[in-house]
Amino acid sequence: MQIKPFITLVGAGPGDPGLITLKGVKAIREADVILYDALVNEELLSYAKPSCTLIYVGKRAERISTSQDYINKLLVDYALTHGHVVRLKGGDPFIFGRGGEEIDYAREFNIPTAVVPGISSSAGLTGLQQIPLTYRGISESFWVITGSTSDGRLSDDLKSAVHTSATVVILMGYAKLAQIVDFYQQHGKGQLPIALIQNGSLPNERIALGRIDNILEEAKRNLIGVPAVIVLGEVVAKHREFEDLKNGIHSLTV
Repeated sequence: MQIKPFITLVGAGPGDPGLITLKGVKAIREADVILYDALVNEELLSYAKPSCTLIYVGKRAERISTSQDYINKLLVDYALTHGHVVRLKGGDPFIFGRGGEEIDYAREFNIPTAVVPGISSSAGLTGLQQIPLTYRGISESFWVITGSTSDGRLSDDLKSAVHTSATVVILMGYAKLAQIVDFYQQHGKGQLPIALIQNGSLPNERIALGRIDNILEEAKRNLIGVPAVIVLGEVVAKHREFEDLKNGIHSLTV
């Protein structure tokens, strides 16, 4: 039987296995090999056929992890030797998921590819918390920014975003929260509402709400850690618990 190589990038969503698309589940069921990330809910692997080869290629910030070059090579090697390879990625493959790099590499070998979009944590987790990224009269746009560049610096885009009224969602940036807070304070944004969402959509989800000036204390009090999404903007005050926070009541429900 002739092997027909094919690679599908599938977005698994922000964590809750119910937030993957039907098309994503279909791809998992048809896969001969699945390369899956650390942020993928392993319940999704139960959809795979018994003969499917499952390979963990988890990547975590500031931890030993599988290199992107090695993942690219695995994708092509398994496609050529096994057939249909699904690259199962947390969130959406094309939003800080390096999906574009993987597609580019596969194209060098003339391997057909497809993409199944996923719900990005930038929009999915804020939606689950009922924080609108845009709101008439408050925010006309939203920015999704990486927490740090490949050389460890804060993104230059943050320097532009701080001067707008846009909602800013920072992914993979919790380790730099103190720097981000200092940066916003330097620009007179100490009272800007901010939310931190850890393990969003999962049973062990934690959230901290506050303003730039007190969010470090709120993060500590709520035991926030990695992985966490940072949301900055006046729309954060639309969270159902934010009014209680203003009144000094500390009782977040998640």
